[in-house]
Amino acid sequence: MDSKLLPRATVKNLAARSNLWGAWLTCHVWGVIIGSICLFIAFPNAFTFVFAFMMVGSRQHGMAILMHEAAHGVLFKSRKINDLVGEYVLAAPYGGNMKTYRQYHLKHHRHTQTANDPDLPLSAKFPVSRSSLRRKFFRDLTGQTFLRLRLAKFKNQSLEGSEAFEGANDKISANPVIWINLGLLTLFTLAGHWWIYFALWLAPLMTWFMAVLRLRNIAEHALTEENGNPLRHARTTQANLLARIFLAPYWVNYHVEHHAYMFVPCFNLPKLHKALIYEGHESHMMKAPSYSQVLTQVALN
Repeated sequence: MDSKLLPRATVKNLAARSNLWGAWLTCHVWGVIIGSICLFIAFPNAFTFVFAFMMVGSRQHGMAILMHEAAHGVLFKSRKINDLVGEYVLAAPYGGNMKTYRQYHLKHHRHTQTANDPDLPLSAKFPVSRSSLRRKFFRDLTGQTFLRLRLAKFKNQSLEGSEAFEGANDKISANPVIWINLGLLTLFTLAGHWWIYFALWLAPLMTWFMAVLRLRNIAEHALTEENGNPLRHARTTQANLLARIFLAPYWVNYHVEHHAYMFVPCFNLPKLHKALIYEGHESHMMKAPSYSQVLTQVALN
């Protein structure tokens, strides 16, 4: 984080937290999930199933993004509300644990792209061959990555890509994950659609969520510079409408901005982006025009 990039007054204004925004984003992520599933139930066909599948997976990723906001203490004004919503409404449903994630993630911010960065294994291997990249996404989209990570967590091991589930195997923290997911299964069963839990909650979590999470990790830090400059050790990726819907919701693509000022809420990251450009920092910022361009950059022939 570099406090010298922008005037203090500008940063103070952008860092203002909002309970209204926090409540809206939390309701939105769940509303999109519920709406997508209801759309398929009302109009069951292949198109609505695939649409709902991808939307649910992208919003499970959205839950992880908003949990990340709560972990930074910027989703709501109150630390207590951040902790409660982040832990039980956002993290536990997809199998995460915010308390442990917070400790892990703040270490990432302190040591970004250095030997002490816990996320370094996610980016250090790049570039890779195209065939290697295809195999990685194939494992994601077939559920192999999810199962490998969950098994590792059960064995109390830490593997590359496990940041989304940090702490989820702890006995105390596992209870919310189990009970909330049992609650979801019960609700689907009472509604007469028990199988929806497996087809449109668990399956997207095991596949689409994992693939999108990998894409995000690659875009954020692969082939960035190993130094203390937040404009260069992270990457901001431009996201069109489809990318924002299916891959990068809630302004998660503004990663340079997040590393420059991690206490700025996600809804103000576009304004922070413009402020950095206004102050003359654009030429120094690590940016990509699209997620597909990032993949092209990190994949060797």
